[in-house]
Amino acid sequence: MALRMWASSTANALRISTTNNIIAPSFSISRCFSTVIDGLRYASSHEWVKHEGSVATVGITDHAQDHLGEVVFVDLPDIGGSVSQGSSFGAVESVKATSDINCPISGEIVEVNTKLSETPGLINSSPYEDGWMIKVKPSSPSELESLMGSKEYTKFCEEEDSH
Repeated sequence: MALRMWASSTANALRISTTNNIIAPSFSISRCFSTVIDGLRYASSHEWVKHEGSVATVGITDHAQDHLGEVVFVDLPDIGGSVSQGSSFGAVESVKATSDINCPISGEIVEVNTKLSETPGLINSSPYEDGWMIKVKPSSPSELESLMGSKEYTKFCEEEDSH
């Protein structure tokens, strides 16, 4: 497994196609190396939601942070504000670009990850744990049903990356 991951990441970094090898490997090499966690819900705009009790934690996916590159600044909203599903609630600035962050669910912002103002790189190093962005009290928990599960999101990313 370690050899497979090394070979895959090396081929990807060197932009070598693995489909036209002279000697065919005995395994397939996937270009999608992002971590996708079971139990979370995912938006097509690459945000994740973890719903626990009356609060939902929101952040950007490993796939998104990987495409952004090194995150250098995060603009987050104030506690008490409201967010709507699909609308922007902040922005992430990386060495490559600035991107809006869309909220995958509607509700009231009850907590903001203040660590990100001092250490925005937490989004790169720990997108699903220390790099979370906001916590929301959902106003329509049924919106979670419209989001993708881990298998659907993995397939979505693979299809998106193939284009």
